[in-house]
Amino acid sequence: MSSLNLSQSNIAMIGLGVMGKSLALNLLDQGFNVTGFDISEAHRERADSEAKELAQQANKGGFVKAADLKQVLDSLVKPRVIALSVPAGNIVEAVIDDLLAAGLESDDIVIDTGNSLWTDTEARDQKYHGKLRFFSTAVSGGEVGARTGPALMASGDKDAWNYVQPMWEAISAKVDENGLPVGQFDKGEPCAAYLGPAGAGHYVKMVHNGIEYADMQLICEVYHFMYDVLDMSAQEIGGVFAKWNRGVLNSYLMEISADILQTPDPVTQKPFVEIVLDKAGQKGTGLWTAVNSLQEGAPAPTIAQAVFARAQSGQKSIRVNGSKLLKTHVQPQCGLSKEETIAELHDALYCAKLSVYAQGFDLMNATSIKEGWDLDFAHIAKIWRAGCIIRAIFLQDITNAYQSDANLENLLFADRFVEEVHNRSFGWRAAVANSALTGIPMPAISSSLSYFDALRCETLPANLLQAQRDYFGAHTYSRLDEPESSKFHITWSEAERKQLIL
Repeated sequence: MSSLNLSQSNIAMIGLGVMGKSLALNLLDQGFNVTGFDISEAHRERADSEAKELAQQANKGGFVKAADLKQVLDSLVKPRVIALSVPAGNIVEAVIDDLLAAGLESDDIVIDTGNSLWTDTEARDQKYHGKLRFFSTAVSGGEVGARTGPALMASGDKDAWNYVQPMWEAISAKVDENGLPVGQFDKGEPCAAYLGPAGAGHYVKMVHNGIEYADMQLICEVYHFMYDVLDMSAQEIGGVFAKWNRGVLNSYLMEISADILQTPDPVTQKPFVEIVLDKAGQKGTGLWTAVNSLQEGAPAPTIAQAVFARAQSGQKSIRVNGSKLLKTHVQPQCGLSKEETIAELHDALYCAKLSVYAQGFDLMNATSIKEGWDLDFAHIAKIWRAGCIIRAIFLQDITNAYQSDANLENLLFADRFVEEVHNRSFGWRAAVANSALTGIPMPAISSSLSYFDALRCETLPANLLQAQRDYFGAHTYSRLDEPESSKFHITWSEAERKQLIL
């Protein structure tokens, strides 16, 4: 409520939209006093109203509705902690600059909780050094997660982390001793962690979102095949997904997909999914991950394919024309056993998801080495077990894999996953083969299999590729019978030979 005296709030939340308001209410739930500010009066009033309702319960924190940034600063205990829940980009710095003008001090902590690009976070850490303690905490879990327990990926000033750690661990999602999510007010291991210097937390969240893009696309491809080839209704597919969600494919995304597919449209009573336009939006974090994988030379082809799939979904008019103009021969679907094909799709989805996680962790490892972050991958897998969008039951297996070998070269090399993929690989291959033969696109599942098969190849055709580069561009090549550092070039063309003679 708004009756706190000055200098009694533990933290301020600037930006009371969906995420900011939810985080503020979560903090109040855990007994912390919160000041809220938003340039939108409607947002301020809504947060104040919900905070007053919450205050009627026992052991809840008090809420201050601030009218300006000076009131925000005056309401806080020192050192002051201000969390920003504002869109990524220049607005982050604009708010910080306004806070400095309002009297922010060098010992105060400002936390960016938005989806900022990690290199921007690094730049802000340098820009505000000595003026304030800049900190970042990437938040995953959407509105529900923010309200009842998100996964929190923190990075920046270590002393700032020590100060805010009790608040962050209190509001984060929790898991029990088996790595399974527990309720908001239950005891458990917090899904909040300090990951390293400035930028590390937002980088890990970026890769999390890239994996999220791919995971969503994988599920959609399985749905597409079931719907178009196996002629299953949305309701029936939702039932299969619900069954899968009780096994090794248990995850938040599988859970909500099952729910969506079994939900009717309130207007037409048709399956809701059938009235949704097939054009997917994106906010950029998946694209950032795909671009970064190319920059670092750490392949994440399934994440890239998921970004491409969203882009191609946006070309609706082109696809409408293509459906009328482009002809091909496809295998009749009547030859497929429905039961066997569903089982194959299950195993394909499991293996493809695992391949995506392997790509994501490999990318994080490459950047961790380059930036000197020393990321703890077991710790990252642990905080993803609850609260976040990609939470899944097999993240406990991933945690165990990195706890057994912190220097695991690739996630797919862990003994548990070597065996799992071996047992399920036929279904993976069958699903990809069937998609090609029936003309149903599976870019993410197919690329995940190609990634896996490339890992299995001791010799790739890059030997011919490098010879091609030497032929047309004199780019040189290394030899198998000489040290790799030694470079060679063959005189390929007659013109080149004549030039050498001259």
